[in-house]
Amino acid sequence: MVRIAILDDYLNRALGSADWGRIPGVQITVFDRHLGGEDTVADELSPFEIVVAMRERTPFPSSLLERLSNLRLLVTTGMRNRSIDLSAAKSRGILVCGTELPTHPPAELTWALILGLVRDVPRENAAMRAGAWQVTCGIGLKGRVLGIVGLGRQGRQVARVGLAFDMDVIAWSRNLTAEKAAEHGARYVERDELLATADIVTLHLPLTSGTRGLVGAREIALMKPRSYLINTSRGPIVDEKALIDALTHGRIAGAGLDVYDEEPLPADHPLRSIEPAILMAHNGYVVEEMFPLAYGHAVEDIEAWLTGNPIRVLAGA
Repeated sequence: MVRIAILDDYLNRALGSADWGRIPGVQITVFDRHLGGEDTVADELSPFEIVVAMRERTPFPSSLLERLSNLRLLVTTGMRNRSIDLSAAKSRGILVCGTELPTHPPAELTWALILGLVRDVPRENAAMRAGAWQVTCGIGLKGRVLGIVGLGRQGRQVARVGLAFDMDVIAWSRNLTAEKAAEHGARYVERDELLATADIVTLHLPLTSGTRGLVGAREIALMKPRSYLINTSRGPIVDEKALIDALTHGRIAGAGLDVYDEEPLPADHPLRSIEPAILMAHNGYVVEEMFPLAYGHAVEDIEAWLTGNPIRVLAGA
């Protein structure tokens, strides 16, 4: 009997989103909560030959992989997962495969956060339910400056919507050129100029050694007092303490966050009590159409591996 663990299925969608019955001779265990630290993960997953991970919710560094002596196949939703040590997996004979994901949801959520902030949707909604009427005054987007940090797949989608709102779209990343930015309707500017001039700064970069802490106290201090910061990429790209300090003291107008240094965000975390912030629970890819695609491909990956013909093997695995 091959044992399969499905991790971090917070909404209990995995089993109902794919035909797991196609895989004979397996025993499936679903974890609908985050397992927590490495010791707990190692203890819980030690019996399993196959693990299906939801994006980067549970990291698999070398130190953890060394403790999972039974693990032979690790499937991650998505075709890239920087929280898996691929070289360590390969050295231990663990194959890592991925799945496709819809590409549009994170950019759409970015705009949900932007619009919610600039029109103060949460406060107006709360006020209406409390019997009040018109308690805030928002800003329009036409003619405002949208600063996009990272003009990759997600950043380009965000740029197109900004242009539709008649915004002035500017962009920066380390490898971006003026010509490439212009292809997508944006003006290339240096990072400090983007931070100092944008009314909305939105981050669309992977978390790497070069982007960790990219937006710290110095960078936030460059932003205009009435500007907003949006992060739907990865929490550690922003210095969380510096952001909390800026929001607490009104140095920027607000923030829209979907990602955090620690996830799930602790119940007593100070961000939960800061009013000029809209918080989402890493919902970037969490839309109805994601589950059948991701878990359907996970089933296919497992079937293919069991027959000796693995598919969707991650580059470097």
